[in-house]
Amino acid sequence: MSSDDKVTPLRPKRPCPECGKPSARETYPFCSVRCKEIDLNRWLKGAYVIPGRDDEDEPDNDPPK
Repeated sequence: MSSDDKVTPLRPKRPCPECGKPSARETYPFCSVRCKEIDLNRWLKGAYVIPGRDDEDEPDNDPPK
């Protein structure tokens, strides 16, 4: 390949969700391993919560059919 050939990226660079810097291919959607690990740590600590439906909070008293 010559130096004139350009590679079209598959996806555009987006801002890192942690610090706002442009994302890197190796750590997408983050800019660095550090930001990636900060996000993972928040998930593992339970800082992020996926809300459930209201009807999932109450146990079923109906016997299985």
